[in-house]
This record gives sequence, C-alpha cells and structure tokens, in this order.
Amino acid sequence: MSSPLSLPTGPELPTLAQLEAEAERRGLLLRLKVGRPLGVLWSLRVVVARRQAGGLQLLGELKGWALPLAAGLRLDTMRVQGEDTAGVGALIWAATFAWALEATPCRRALLLAIRDHEAQHRRLVRYFSQLGFRPLRALEAGAGDLAPRLLWGGAGLLMEGDCNEGLRRSARRLRIGLSQG
Repeated sequence: MSSPLSLPTGPELPTLAQLEAEAERRGLLLRLKVGRPLGVLWSLRVVVARRQAGGLQLLGELKGWALPLAAGLRLDTMRVQGEDTAGVGALIWAATFAWALEATPCRRALLLAIRDHEAQHRRLVRYFSQLGFRPLRALEAGAGDLAPRLLWGGAGLLMEGDCNEGLRRSARRLRIGLSQG
C-alpha cells in the first residue's frame, strides 16, 4: 500500500516534456538549468520567458537545490514579474515538481515563507498552502534556529509539500494534464 507521500505520478500528471510543450503553445519558453556542483547535490533554476524583438523577456524564475533524499528538494527564490504573466507561476511550480519526480528521488519539498513583513508573510503562507505545503515549524531568533536561518536567509515559517500534490495542483491551475472525468 502506498503512503500519500509516495504516490506514483500516474498518467494524469503532466511530464516535464508536456509542460515545455504547453509553455510553447502559450507563446512562452520554459527552461530548466540543472547542475551537479558537488556530484551529489543538484542545483536548479527554472525560468519562463517570452520571445520578443531583440531577445527574451524574463517573466519568472525559481531557484532551488536537491539532495538525493525523499525529502531532499529545497526551494529558495521564486518570483514572477512583468505584464501578462497569467499562469507563469503555476508553470514554474509544475515544472519544478515534474523535474523532481522525473530526475531525482525527491518526493517532498521544503521552503521558507519568509517573515520580512507580516502582511507579505501571511500572503506567502496562503499561497504556499494553496500549492499543498504544510507548516513544519517557525524559524525565529533562538540559538537553535541560527543554522537554518543562515541556510534559508531569514526568519519565517518552514513548510513542507508533496511533489505529486504540488504538480497536481499546479497542473489544475494550468488546466492541463489531468484526466477529464
């Protein structure tokens, strides 16, 4: 019996190749830059851009890294910018989760909903919760939180999400890859 955190991706979830094709259909370019700087660790940068006269316009990106562990995906910086960016965030998230499921043993992801400003923090927690992330623990000013705060770049709420669920929710937002029923 499979646990909820190790569900197979199944045919109803889009592959990375299908997501790249969907981006192209929308007039966008989806690219992943993956490195193995230490042989064990993956570095990841996911970008979505639009072709325009004279080059590309960056619309969004996500940076992260992964260890070869079930809970090894760490997501750091995610941003969407510019005009006409509907679906860009969902495309970035879907590609990130699809990559993790296809190319790594990672099945769970960690991220920090940073607490720079309280209103922004609440928006981040709500946004990440909609992707299926759940709170793990708060990183505050205590001595025990110093190392994780240095790693994540600040205080906030550490959250964990399932890659299958994140891909499912992102694909639903994009209205692609899910069985019609």
